[in-house]
Amino acid sequence: MTKTFGTSASREVIATLESAGYEAVFVGGSVRDHLLGKTASDFDIATSATPDEVKGQFQTTFDIGIEHGTIVVLLEGEPIEVTTYRSENTNTSTYKKATADVPFVQSLHEDLKRRDFTMNAMALTLNGKLVDPFGGVADLQSRIIKAVDNAEDRFNEDPLRMLRAVRFSSVFGFDIELNTFTAIATKAEKIKQVSIERIKNEMDKIWTGSHSQKAIISLLTTGLADHLPLFPKDPQLLINSSPFVNAWEGWANIMLVGDYSVDKVVKAYKLSKKERFYLIDVRSAFMNRIERIYTNDDYYRFPQEVLVVAEKAFSAFHPEASSLNESEIAHAKAELPIHSKEDLAISGKNLLDWKNQRGGHWVGEWISKIESAILHGNVQNEVDDIKEWFLNEYTSEK
Repeated sequence: MTKTFGTSASREVIATLESAGYEAVFVGGSVRDHLLGKTASDFDIATSATPDEVKGQFQTTFDIGIEHGTIVVLLEGEPIEVTTYRSENTNTSTYKKATADVPFVQSLHEDLKRRDFTMNAMALTLNGKLVDPFGGVADLQSRIIKAVDNAEDRFNEDPLRMLRAVRFSSVFGFDIELNTFTAIATKAEKIKQVSIERIKNEMDKIWTGSHSQKAIISLLTTGLADHLPLFPKDPQLLINSSPFVNAWEGWANIMLVGDYSVDKVVKAYKLSKKERFYLIDVRSAFMNRIERIYTNDDYYRFPQEVLVVAEKAFSAFHPEASSLNESEIAHAKAELPIHSKEDLAISGKNLLDWKNQRGGHWVGEWISKIESAILHGNVQNEVDDIKEWFLNEYTSEK
């Protein structure tokens, strides 16, 4: 095991804590990713020191997550999360948020025991020694997602872990180990006890996994899908449209496959305003595509990524129809005579000068007409051509 794991700042944090007589180790996803040969990041540290003891060792700290035993140490400009060894509190009746009643412990083994899956229940010391009490390395090599000790206990402690298992399946392409899978199927209904914000965060990661098709099937076969808002009863079209470029595309396909309104999806998963506007565009582009091939108006109005997502969904719904690939859509957009109002050879001021009258709604209306005329080849994007066309059209409408 390499002795140069971690950043210089994160190694210095561990060295400082060890010099003060505390245990401190690297834990979490960075250790897992390192063992998978991936570039590790976010070097989280676990320690036997209490939060106050951690704060006493460093000049600059922040109480972010201190109620859960986590302190952020700022060293060399790098924020590093340092969390006190802790055990899981099972005396909570709600999972709307993580409990603040966190029992601290002095044992690294007890800390690792409370973690969700064996591949996340490993630690790495400063000198490169791997601590792996639950067989995480073997499970990584076998490409399985396995709960630490009793799977039902882990999911009772936090039902979101069931969705995390599916997320890791999506990201890594691993299979869920049989006993873990069975426990998810047994406890699936408990996912309804988890806040929608936490569910949405996991679903975002499921959508973006390179094995999202596998994950969607796992959601179905474990029964989790039955307890997730608006999950399609027949998700084959969802499977056909995956993998997804980003999380927004996943939400767009939930909307289209389930034939839900934009606002229904937004409300169910508390999507952001930006996500809502994206879904509006996708639905509009998709409905246009159902009726006809894309026109210059579509290429002008919608971003390329919206048109690509709508086209993928159209192909999933109508596999027998000819479809456009991304390069064809990109080429069609590139061939447009203009791409935005900023490309127009004229502005509203030109219209005011040409008609010698005060501004009003008529200016914006005629700018839109000029845009359309240029897009449809009725006039060239040249000042003189636009002026002649505008004056003729304006006069004929009076």
